[in-house]
Order: sequence, then structure tokens, then C-alpha cells
Amino acid sequence: MIGIVGGVGPHAGVDLIKKVFDHTLAGSDQEHVDALLFSLPSGIYDRTEYLLGKVEENPGIALAEILLRLEKAGAKVAGIPCNTAHAAPIYELILEKLRETGSGIQLLHMINETLAYMETLLPGVKQVGVLSTTGTYRAGIYRKALSANGYEPVLPPAEMQEKLIHPAIYDPEYGIKSLPDRIQPRALENLDRGFAWLKAQGAEAVILGCTEIPLAFPDATIRGMLSIDPTVALARALLRECFPDKLKPLK
Repeated sequence: MIGIVGGVGPHAGVDLIKKVFDHTLAGSDQEHVDALLFSLPSGIYDRTEYLLGKVEENPGIALAEILLRLEKAGAKVAGIPCNTAHAAPIYELILEKLRETGSGIQLLHMINETLAYMETLLPGVKQVGVLSTTGTYRAGIYRKALSANGYEPVLPPAEMQEKLIHPAIYDPEYGIKSLPDRIQPRALENLDRGFAWLKAQGAEAVILGCTEIPLAFPDATIRGMLSIDPTVALARALLRECFPDKLKPLK
């Protein structure tokens, strides 16, 4: 059974399980894969706020506890649809907690799976833009991973990140987290200005480095750049590890 840690944010978990089903070879209800989504947002501290020092408790504690509950319910392979949760201070604590309990669940690394997905999907692309939360931005999650794999990362300047990109995700009045079912024009405009800046700097592709961004920009290309959705990468990896014969081939 596939396990999904939901609640980070809640719509991101729903998006992941949908994309698991979207990428499954199935001709009937019965041919779809078994998957379990635990969406327990109330106990998970915000990942960006932790990385920025605004909350003290590491959200990795709660995430590890949910993974253990998924394992107890039958999940063998699991994923967390939150890019910021893969910052080293959080992700390494999750792995430590799983080791301490002797857990056997296989936790996939969303950022590593995104890079592997890109290598298959985008041969020859070198300059890759990233839009993300400020937590992911400051932790350098994608910048470090891209550089280590031979890509040239392109990120917005700090002022744009703080004034446009992060609010498009987090603002309580118009951010995607606040209104995921009614994406607001201001959020779209903020992110589009970010995409335009990345394109002007030479980005050939762009990673939607927060799981809320694909909810607003689901298209395969954005301003002529190839769009990389880490949620799709994680969905395909979960199928590859748990139900390899059910994974649709890439077109």
C-alpha cells in the first residue's frame, strides 16, 4: 500500500493521491492501486515558520509520527508532498525518528525524485528556475540539488521572493494556502511576475517548488518554459517503488 502524509497543506495531499491515480495503468476501479492518505494538519507545525525560527518545535516530529501510523495501517512506501519538509533540519529528524522505532517504511525524498524525473524528461536542459516558499528558498533545497546535479539554478532575488512569491502562497487574504479552491488573481499575478523574471534570466524550465503552485499553474509549459511538478515526480516514484507494473510510461 502507498502511504501519503497529508495536511502539508491539505490540498497538496489530495493533489498527490490524485496524481498517483492519474499515472496508474488501470481499466477499472479494481485495477487501481491501494493508497492511504492521512491528512492530519492540526498537529504539524508550519515548515517555513520552523526554518525561519518562528516556531520552536520541529515539524519532523509530527511527520514521523504520521508515517508510523501509515506503516501500522499497512503502508510500505510513503511520500510527503511538501518541498519545505525536505530541508535537512526537518527531513533528517524524520529519518532519525523512524530509525529509533525500527520502522521499515520506505520514505521517498521528493527533491531527489524531482531531479531524477527531470533527467528523464528534460535531457539537455541546463538552466532551471525555481519558485518556492521562503523556507525552501532560504534553505537552498533546490539550489543545492540542482548545482550538485550539473544544472544552473535560477532563483528570484530576495526582495521578489519576500514581497511577491511567498505571499502568493501564504498571504491569509489571497494566498493559495488560504483559498486553494478559488485561486485569487493577485496570487496568479505575483507568481506570473516571478515566472517572467526567471524566463528573462535564461531559465529553460521551472520547478514549481511548493506543492500549492501546481494547483494554480497546472500546464506543461509556463511562459515558454517547461514546467516541472514535484508532485508528479513523487506520485510516479511511489508507483515505481510499490506497483512498478502499474506505472504509466512517460509520453
